[in-house]
Amino acid sequence: MRFTTVRLCGGEALMAVSADDLDLNMEDVSDRLERMGFPIKQKDEMMIILTWNGMETTIYPQGKVMFFPLKDRSLCIKYAAEILEKLA
Repeated sequence: MRFTTVRLCGGEALMAVSADDLDLNMEDVSDRLERMGFPIKQKDEMMIILTWNGMETTIYPQGKVMFFPLKDRSLCIKYAAEILEKLA
């Protein structure tokens, strides 16, 4: 999976954007994350917010994943790939 990254929130957050346009079913993704033991903080059809590896993590249906706080681009891509491989 290939990604580009975007720096957000004054450099305190990074978003990995999948080169492939995904169409994640957010209800299914939410159910799978909860079964994996990740409590969901907030969810709707446009995003899911959870805590992952100690960071606030937001997953979007297009395959975008935002991590806060995170400044390392290579870790951002690694973490997003790990998450999306389990969900896509």
